[in-house]
Order: sequence, then structure tokens, then C-alpha cells
Amino acid sequence: MAHLLSAAQIYSHINQIRKNSPLVHNITNFVAMNFSANVLLACGASPLMAHAPEELEEILNIAQALVVNIGTLDKNFVTSIGQAIHHATKKNVPVVLDPVGAGATSLRTETTKKLVRTGGVSVIRGNASEILSLVNKNTKSKGVDTNHSSEEALIAAQDLASTHNLVVCVSGKVDFVVGKKSIVQIYNGDPMMMRVTAMGCVASALIGAFLAIEADYFSATQSAMALMGIAGELAASKANGPGSFQMHFLDAVFQINISTVESHLRMKLI
Repeated sequence: MAHLLSAAQIYSHINQIRKNSPLVHNITNFVAMNFSANVLLACGASPLMAHAPEELEEILNIAQALVVNIGTLDKNFVTSIGQAIHHATKKNVPVVLDPVGAGATSLRTETTKKLVRTGGVSVIRGNASEILSLVNKNTKSKGVDTNHSSEEALIAAQDLASTHNLVVCVSGKVDFVVGKKSIVQIYNGDPMMMRVTAMGCVASALIGAFLAIEADYFSATQSAMALMGIAGELAASKANGPGSFQMHFLDAVFQINISTVESHLRMKLI
């Protein structure tokens, strides 16, 4: 039965990443690549950013998690993603799927739906419009931004989680981690996070790091999103704008400790 994590359990996950430095293979968009890699390093994980089909099987022989992000997709990118998930599934490597812009174009929406139907995905993380588009064909988004609140996507997220036996994370002003029978609501974060590109992509990358050290994907996703939101609050308290926010966010992920998690964590089981 899925349960709500304590601050101590979340911090234990963070320490496991710092201790084990899991290799997280990212097939991600070009906008997010640098920032995602740096956040993974700050967390203690080891990022690998590669999408050449010729080396995917070798990489997934040694990776502990795979993060797939369709932000800058084209025909070759889609081929690499499909092959990578196939190899990851054979090796029992957990997979995070970030359906960037699903609902904005048919290519993005149908690519994501096909990947989910094929199987092998452990966690989907997206904004409300992206999650809704995977269930409701009439849902449209305005690119990578959402037209909906995260609460509006809860039924769609539950449908996806139940139908495909995976965890769905709906991120937004309030974040939700949705399993087949349980939902955790996370209130951490700051509006400044919406002013910096690739923050959603970073959340997906962090989920990959936590999946690498925790076999319970519902718990791992809770920890990743709690860290994401708390680090966002800490960064915003020091930043003068989006530029300095990004710098302070990296530092917050790197410096986070148990007392900070205990004093800032705001989650509940609903």
C-alpha cells in the first residue's frame, strides 16, 4: 500500500543518492540538457546525456535509470527513445517519461501515447495539460505551458496510473504524485520556478535519480518532488530574479540537509 513519506525517509533517499552516485541516462531535449546534468550532479547522481542509437544498449547495461524527454523531438530522436526504453525494459531499468508539449501537436501527443502503450515506463511526469492530453484527445496545450491546474488532471492521472500500472506526477502550483490507489499532494515550490526554462525537465531528471535507488516508484517520486519544491523555495528566498534563481537552486539541491527538509516539507496523502 502506498504511503506518505516522512522527512527522515526523504532525506534517507537523498543520502542514498549521495552515497551511491547512480548513473542516470538522459535522452533529453537540448534546452534542458545542461541544467538537468548540473542538478543531477548537485544531487549526487552521475548524469549521462546520450541519444545515439549505436550506444544505447551498452549505456543501459550500466545505467540505473533512464529519463526520456521529448522536448526537441524529431524522427531520429523518436527512434532513439523507443530503442532506449526497449533496452531498459530488458534490463529492468526504471524509466521516467517527460511528455513535453503533449497536447500541443499531434506528433508529441501520439509519440507519447505510443511509448506508454508499448510498456516499460515507470513514471510519467508532466504538467496538467500534458497529462490530460494523454487521456482526452480534445485537450490542447500552448506549447510547454499548461492551460489547466494540476487538480484538473487528477482523474486523467489516475486513469493512466491504473491502466498502465505506473506512477504519474502532475506538476504545477501544487504537485501530485498519483498511484493506482493513492495520491500525495505536495505544496512546496515557488512561482519563480515558472520563470526559468527546463525546471519541469529537471524534475523528471531528479525522479530518475530517486528511481535508481528506490524500488518503490511511488515513494521515489515523492522524494524527488519534495526535494524539487524545497530547493525552489530556498533558491527563491535568495534570488533577485530568474538568473540568480538558477544558481541558488543548484546550491540548494547540493546543500540540503535533514533540518531543512523537516522545516520546509509540506505534503499530505489524499
